[in-house]
Formats: sequence, structure tokens, C-alpha cells
Amino acid sequence: MHTPTHSHDSGGAPADWTSVCALDRLEPLWGEAALIDGVQVALVLLPDGSLYAVSNQDPATGSYVMSRGIVGSRGARPTLASPLHKQIYDLETGECFTSADYSLRTFPVRIDHGTVQIQVREQVEASEPAARGADVEFVAA
Repeated sequence: MHTPTHSHDSGGAPADWTSVCALDRLEPLWGEAALIDGVQVALVLLPDGSLYAVSNQDPATGSYVMSRGIVGSRGARPTLASPLHKQIYDLETGECFTSADYSLRTFPVRIDHGTVQIQVREQVEASEPAARGADVEFVAA
């Protein structure tokens, strides 16, 4: 199971863990989308139990389609290909193998007692309270 030990997203911002769904709602090799505090995330579960969370926004087009991408690998590195123009991204790092111009945002993800949890940086305005509950929507195909 993929459980990063750092407590920052790939944008460098600290974040709290947010429960998204039960692990058994995810199918291996089939992406699912979740909306957490206005941030669209694509969850990808691999057959070996590894779990990844990346931005659902395609870096090349801006469309929110990565949860419908093609799961694969480059050697031992698990990948996700954009369903639109087929740019291939490393699920661990977000690196684009097909163009240095793009990278896919990644998020720390873990399983806690059968529940998928993700860290997503909250976009909190200075006028809002610093602590607030996360709004989560999960859409299973």
C-alpha cells in the first residue's frame, strides 16, 4: 500500500488528512474521482494494493479527466496516461514521461482502518477561520 510519510502535497503546502471513501469502493486499474474542498482528485488503485492520488486535471488541456486515464507502467514505475492526448505521468512523482512541459500534481494518500484518506491543501481565504471541516464528494463509476 502506498503511504507517503511526508505531510506536504507536491505543491509544498501542509495539509490535513481527509477521509474520502472506503477502500472496497475502488476497483484496481480503474480511476475514480473525488472532490475535496473544491479540488478534484483522481484515485488509482493497483492490483498489488498500491494506491495513488493525483490531480484529476489534465496538465496539458486543463480538462478534469485524469480519473478516466489509462493505467500502466514504465518499467517498475506505475503510470497514468491522459485519456485526451496520451501524455504519460508517473503516479508516484507526477513527472510526465512524454513532455518536460507538464507535471501532474500528486497528493499523499493512506488507508486508515479501510478508509482512503488524502491530504489536499485547503484554499482558505485570510478572512476565513483557519480550521474548518473538509467537504468531500465521491463519485463511483
